Amino acid sequence: MTTVTVNLRPDLADFLEGEVAKGGYTSSSDVVQDALLLLQHEKAAEEEKLLTLRREITRGLEEAAAGRFSTRTLDEILEDVLAAPTSPRDRQPALQ
Repeated sequence: MTTVTVNLRPDLADFLEGEVAKGGYTSSSDVVQDALLLLQHEKAAEEEKLLTLRREITRGLEEAAAGRFSTRTLDEILEDVLAAPTSPRDRQPALQ
């Protein structure tokens, strides 16, 4: 393993020490590694969101270029977006 030295703000150092003291981690290194894994996961999720957004924008531009436009108002679209489930498991199959 690689050893790295970091400088922490006092509040973060206290948090780090507190996590080890609670017994959830055996060392400060374990806390930092867990935190970095969470950051790595968040960044990957954010990148996936950006890729999806770019893909949808491209799709929309292609649809517009082909002359296919929605007749729905922005308010109708926003209403649907806000009413949509936030996680895949909350989504129900559409009734036919």
